[in-house]
Amino acid sequence: MSNLPADLKYTASHEWIRDEGDGVVTIGITDHAQELLGDLVYVELPEIGREVDAEEAIAVVESVKAASDVYAPIAGEVVAVNEALSDSPEVINSDAYGAGWLLKMKIEDGALDDMLDVDAYQAVLDDEG
Repeated sequence: MSNLPADLKYTASHEWIRDEGDGVVTIGITDHAQELLGDLVYVELPEIGREVDAEEAIAVVESVKAASDVYAPIAGEVVAVNEALSDSPEVINSDAYGAGWLLKMKIEDGALDDMLDVDAYQAVLDDEG
């Protein structure tokens, strides 16, 4: 079973969202997603300042097995990206919820209301299983 921090929100497409409490959220891919992809070898991150719509492809993670789009769980503006992943994409494999974060976005209040909590995301994983 994948590691699932209870303080995060999730999407059915395997992104996680951490509310930083100041209108900014941190986004990454879940432990389950990195397990499916395998050893990550490349990450393409968006430009800072980019405005994105919910469900728009905003990043690409590439492993020895496949490349996969990462989707914006919510609309907002990219305010930071994890530059360290350019040199060390494998950090996502070892620390998906910590040092392996992908980007930070400025969002509207209430935008996280429709995101999955840990129990709802676990149900998604169970259905896939």
